[in-house]
Amino acid sequence: MASVKLEDCSQTLELNVNIKDEEEEEKIGKSVSHGDRVETFSTSRETQQEDHRAKRSHHCPHCEENFPILSKLKVHLKIHTGDNLYSCTDCRKRFTTSRALTLHQRVHTGEKPYSCSYCGKCFTTSSELTVHQRTHTGEKPYICSDCGKSFSHLCNFKAHQRIHAGEKPFSCSDCGKSFSQQNHLKSHQRIHTGEKPYFCSDCRKSFSHLCNYKAHQRIHAGEKPFSCSDCGKSFSQQNHLKAHQRIHTGEKPYYCSDCGKSFSRLDTLKSHERIHTGKKRYYCSDCRKSFSHQGSLKKHQCIHTGEKPYSCCDCGKCFTTSFDLKVHLRTHTGEKPYICSDCGKRFSQQNHLKTHQRIHTGEKPYYCSVCGKSFSQQSNLKTHQRMHKGEKPYYCSDCGKSFSQQSNLKTHQRIHKGEKPHQFSQTS
Repeated sequence: MASVKLEDCSQTLELNVNIKDEEEEEKIGKSVSHGDRVETFSTSRETQQEDHRAKRSHHCPHCEENFPILSKLKVHLKIHTGDNLYSCTDCRKRFTTSRALTLHQRVHTGEKPYSCSYCGKCFTTSSELTVHQRTHTGEKPYICSDCGKSFSHLCNFKAHQRIHAGEKPFSCSDCGKSFSQQNHLKSHQRIHTGEKPYFCSDCRKSFSHLCNYKAHQRIHAGEKPFSCSDCGKSFSQQNHLKAHQRIHTGEKPYYCSDCGKSFSRLDTLKSHERIHTGKKRYYCSDCRKSFSHQGSLKKHQCIHTGEKPYSCCDCGKCFTTSFDLKVHLRTHTGEKPYICSDCGKRFSQQNHLKTHQRIHTGEKPYYCSVCGKSFSQQSNLKTHQRMHKGEKPYYCSDCGKSFSQQSNLKTHQRIHKGEKPHQFSQTS
């Protein structure tokens, strides 16, 4: 038995410990009797520690942590006493163990002694190499006991466990929102700071999230790694594939809280909700006209610029957007890709199909804020609203009489032409 005194700034601590030779710690000889023959073999240090953990346990008097080996306790105690015996000659940073110093010095020397046998990539520590090799082997040693999901990295495993525990230890100092992972907090904080650290070298567009930056780069590279198993169409982003697959499944998980209408995409729901709120956050810098959709603003701005960059190769007609050209081309091809599932009627434009389907569903999503009357088409709502405003934008060129609806003007103009379209022939 020997006594080892460890001094703190406030008190002297005495520990009675069993000190053994370092070589005995590494290997313990065991004897097994086989009749008149005795066989001796060695066990690993880790196995020996497990066998004798209950018998030999060294306690830290500061934090009550237990150590199976005295040398590990000595290293641990330096955390409390502040002893950093090993100093880096390059930056003067100090360390409690010689191994920690050796690993640190590789920062200055650039030494990476551990190389991957699969791809040749080098690492400063063996633990980093072990974790990296799992990308090749597919090994995922950390398994969640709650849901069975497995992980290749311990940090990812611990972060996942917080989901089940409901722990969100990382809080935003600006808005108080909490997160289970620190990287999620960092990404969130860019909303407040406006930071966009990821820049595209091709178009200089910037992004706040790395995943969005990588997805954007595929546009320039022409990569579309995500394919639909139903129709074979490919996409550059996985979320675009998921949204597309709802066409086949008919799934519409996003619901409007005002009218109950459902949508397959979140952005479509948000666009729809502006009908109810009347929010128009996109402004034209030329005439200050406002729009609820950015696409509508861009299309409007072409009125000021006169730009029509998309031309039809059949008739030469030009259009402001590629979508308008695509729709126009169907007048030449006769293509009607949108089919009504109720009556089989076909349409060249999706919005025409949606408007038609309201005949079957009876849906009238457009409400008049003055009298509450509802309409199946937005154009009918706008026409109706002229009654309340007293607007009559359609003028007769013969007598100057004005009308709120174009159809009423056309009916009126027949008086000047002498047409009587509603005469009925009588039979005797």
